[in-house]
Amino acid sequence: MGGPGRYADRFALRVGGCVAAGLLVLAGCSAGSGGARDGASASPAASPSAGSGAASAPVPGTTGASGVPLVPELDEAKQPKDAAGARALLERISVEPEAFGPGIVRSSPFESAPDRWPVLDQDCVWQTSGLPEDVLATATRHFHLPAEGGRGRVRLTTTVTVHRDRTESGWETAHAMEEVLRCPRQVLRDGEEINNLLGASFYLGEQLNGWTEDAFNEFGEYLSEADGGPYRYVWYQAQFGPVTVAVAGKGAAGFTKQEIDALAVQGTSRLMLQAKLALAKGGV
Repeated sequence: MGGPGRYADRFALRVGGCVAAGLLVLAGCSAGSGGARDGASASPAASPSAGSGAASAPVPGTTGASGVPLVPELDEAKQPKDAAGARALLERISVEPEAFGPGIVRSSPFESAPDRWPVLDQDCVWQTSGLPEDVLATATRHFHLPAEGGRGRVRLTTTVTVHRDRTESGWETAHAMEEVLRCPRQVLRDGEEINNLLGASFYLGEQLNGWTEDAFNEFGEYLSEADGGPYRYVWYQAQFGPVTVAVAGKGAAGFTKQEIDALAVQGTSRLMLQAKLALAKGGV
């Protein structure tokens, strides 16, 4: 894997404006708008379990209206050199249910197999394979907000991946953008799919991204034979040095798009903060 410059192929994949601003949508744009992927905070948002109606959240990692970037300098000496070191780092970055707010609990199974990697095949169906050469370790955890009060169960997944270097973690985001364009409809597993996907990616300093080296978001509709739908589907991803963190959110009956977004933003914010604490020079 890898490539020249600032991942030049990605410029053709970018989507501008509030329609697909991803992580930025809660900061000013009107919020509108798996299986192998999602199965295999500095400024926390309000949790949907705290009440009804749309929840709002600031841009993760920025200092209010000033928009001052909060991306510290990476301490390259802290980067893992092998799989054992990467697994130790994952333990420091991965989060528990309280990172999302009240009411979130562990799902069963809680953790996916650590030696498997999601692959979107040519038919847009998610499969798993062994870890690619550039990945030292990855960890995926599953959470949910139980169904109650006439509302369905919201599913949340966190994924933290440690690459060998910053270039390879950047290419993970580039591939994610390619997958959205190639497969706007994706099968997560039998009886479960996501449709009408759109995506956007912003380097540090682009649009309102002042909190991560590279921000990526995809969003669309989640459908399940067991849970119904279509409901809101989001995937938020961020990068710091060799690490990428991501949160997938699958909506449910009775939840607004803004509520699902707020949960995913809060989880991503907390993961990114943990990554910065672990890898920045002098902490955060």
